[in-house]
Amino acid sequence: MLVLSRKVGEQIVIGDNIYITVVSIRGKQVRLGVTAPGCVRVHREEVYRQLDPAGVLPPEPCVPVAGAAGQPSPRTRSRPRVVRPAGRPCAR
Repeated sequence: MLVLSRKVGEQIVIGDNIYITVVSIRGKQVRLGVTAPGCVRVHREEVYRQLDPAGVLPPEPCVPVAGAAGQPSPRTRSRPRVVRPAGRPCAR
């Protein structure tokens, strides 16, 4: 497991197109924003376990859209979306 320290407003980048942003820290609670292609499923662990209690959901294919940029737009990065509907093609 990789453990990183970040301050509010700082990011972690996974691959070329997934950004994790520290939105706020209040006591023991940390709010994270996730910016990722639409084909990447993002869930809290307890929600994911309810959706797939046996751990058998197949990975969803992620097919990039031709000509899509690698980094999210500034608007998307300022208001990260946390959960994406399944079945959409990658936008980045």
